[in-house]
Amino acid sequence: MSINPDLISPCGLYCGVCAIYIATRDNNTKLKERLVNLYKGGTPGKGALPGSENLTAEDIHCGGCLSDDLFMHCRQCEIRTCAEEKRYEGCHECDDFPCRYIDYFSMSVGKKVILRSVPYRREFGTERWVRDEETRYTCPECGHKVFRGAMRCNQCKTPLDLDG
Repeated sequence: MSINPDLISPCGLYCGVCAIYIATRDNNTKLKERLVNLYKGGTPGKGALPGSENLTAEDIHCGGCLSDDLFMHCRQCEIRTCAEEKRYEGCHECDDFPCRYIDYFSMSVGKKVILRSVPYRREFGTERWVRDEETRYTCPECGHKVFRGAMRCNQCKTPLDLDG
């Protein structure tokens, strides 16, 4: 399996299954519009992102956490900055995990995934973590690839709970 290094986020939110990355990769305007509505209209911590009041579909773009094309919230990520300053590949190398950046992470699904993912990456390594995140975000009924946070498969409509 070839791993795109731009998708290896320090925080444990593997970018290859991120809705923003997928919408960018596939140039999926409909998904971008749905994400704008989620980030602007959700409740804080349950979808709404701070500072997203003027978000548009054109703002929904990202090439991965370690790329040069970052989503607006990824550009200001304190976790990414912390890992860079400590010269770590990610939180899985840090003895302070979980830290205040994780404790106050702005999205509850993301925080839940980080708390699951970082110890897993620490124990099994980056390659297996990436492979298993790719596998995790597959509909168990029809095999369709889905993104992190998906509540149902957009192919067969099966309800999903894959983030835990």
